Amino acid sequence: MVQKAAWPSISPRVADLFRQGAEAAIDPPADWIEGLHAASLSGDRMRPVAEDPVLVAGVRRSNIANLRRWTSANIQTPGVRVPVEPAPELLDTARDLVRRGLDQRALDSYRTGQSVAWRRWMDICFDLDASPSELRDLLDISSLSISTFVEDTIAAVSERMEVERASLTRGEHAERRATVTLILEGAPISRTRAEAQLGYRLTGPHTAAIVWAPVASDQLEAAAEALVRAGGAASRLTVVAGAAALWLWLPVAVAPDPARLVLPPGVRIAIGRPATDLDGFRRSHLDAVTTQRMLTRLTSPQQVARYTDVQLAALLTADPVQAGEFLTDTLGDLLHADAETRETVAVYVSEQCSTTRTAERLFTHRNTVVRRLARADRLLPRPLAENLVSVAAAIELLRWRG
Repeated sequence: MVQKAAWPSISPRVADLFRQGAEAAIDPPADWIEGLHAASLSGDRMRPVAEDPVLVAGVRRSNIANLRRWTSANIQTPGVRVPVEPAPELLDTARDLVRRGLDQRALDSYRTGQSVAWRRWMDICFDLDASPSELRDLLDISSLSISTFVEDTIAAVSERMEVERASLTRGEHAERRATVTLILEGAPISRTRAEAQLGYRLTGPHTAAIVWAPVASDQLEAAAEALVRAGGAASRLTVVAGAAALWLWLPVAVAPDPARLVLPPGVRIAIGRPATDLDGFRRSHLDAVTTQRMLTRLTSPQQVARYTDVQLAALLTADPVQAGEFLTDTLGDLLHADAETRETVAVYVSEQCSTTRTAERLFTHRNTVVRRLARADRLLPRPLAENLVSVAAAIELLRWRG
């Protein structure tokens, strides 16, 4: 904790200005919030966090919790040192950071977010009806308040991370997580030792999956069991990856069919390609990670996805800006056309450009299919027949995008 020296007092007038500013700051515009999130996840030291959808969601929730905590405190008692009472969102994020093997450097998000918050606060202060001397006093006390609150919060979360790290170094779950981490990193650990520590055979087939939710959920286990049943697996290896995420491995050679899975609201599953032996154990998990990141990057509404289903879309969306340009350049006005027209084009391509088979699959008349395809040609920058592959790829990307 930052040493608690004597806190400066302020005049009733400056306190009133502080309260007015806090009231204006408690409900910021959406674009400013997104700027705060982006700043919090920027920089090389934050890359391991920014690449993990569960940690990104945790940082975003923590940002909102911190903002509300500071503004609410200064509405009630403006200019007084804000006491740190870490919200559940912050404690969950601390737990997840430790379970990913990250240290206090991941808390840099609080300091980088602080600079964005300060600029927003100055804009608010300069809009207040304050004299130059009142504005100077307000900025002095609020600068101290913001920086102290951030450092106090970092200290409190760091302390919680140390407690969590100590608890994770003990017990079966800690040993299992450490062993899996060694395998995923390609460390020289013997198969016999790894199998003994995991209670799971590393020979034969593996299908990895990630089960996660935006926030900690008691439904993760139910979703994991549903996955086991859908995959016809007799057992599973489970690693607790965080408060809101499980890593699974099923000893099966065929990935579970998403159509057979009924999941609780909010819970999602990313499934890797089946693979064999130690290298397959690792590769299938990395496939699941890629699938999870793509679903999150596209804010996809799909609850379940297999790597084999999203492989093309994952490649096309590695750069979101280029992916958006590809969609616009390839589809033109078809990008915003009715769903029936786009679906007809997608089925037509998958049926190898047969209008008869397309009509059968869509349970509609062939003439209807012909009319929809003609409409698509009018909307596309280039006729479908001249750009079939690119149009098919763009529509596949749209299928996954939220």
